[in-house]
Amino acid sequence: MSETLTIGEVAERSGVATSALRYYEERGLIRAERNSSGHRRYGRPVIRRVAFIVFAQRVGLTLEEIGEELQKLPEDRVPRRTDWAKLSSRWSERIDERIAELERLKEGLTDCIGCGCLSLARCKLANPDDRVARYGPGPVVWTGGTGM
Repeated sequence: MSETLTIGEVAERSGVATSALRYYEERGLIRAERNSSGHRRYGRPVIRRVAFIVFAQRVGLTLEEIGEELQKLPEDRVPRRTDWAKLSSRWSERIDERIAELERLKEGLTDCIGCGCLSLARCKLANPDDRVARYGPGPVVWTGGTGM
């Protein structure tokens, strides 16, 4: 088995499009070597790094944050369980916040859309006298705005 992988092989193994892999490389999230004909060749550890990128995006990290986290991982070997544990332990709070946001959305979905008015400013059920306005602009009900 080859020590390096082509971009197509990495795409197939990771489930990520080649265009995304090139973009990740441009952003410095993954690294490829070039062979004598100029084709990209990736070390096997890149598959785990790509999996990490996909997972971190689902958690809600930005590409900048992902880059900062990836700098903490070794590039010359597949990260070990302890490497992943150090990174992921810091995400618990973020995941809890995301879960709470989704729960608020789930609970409020039927209340807000159910009456048909589609306006929290006019809604006599969920927002009498537009009391939500005091918490600020935007979707404060869904985001748990200040004071809610």
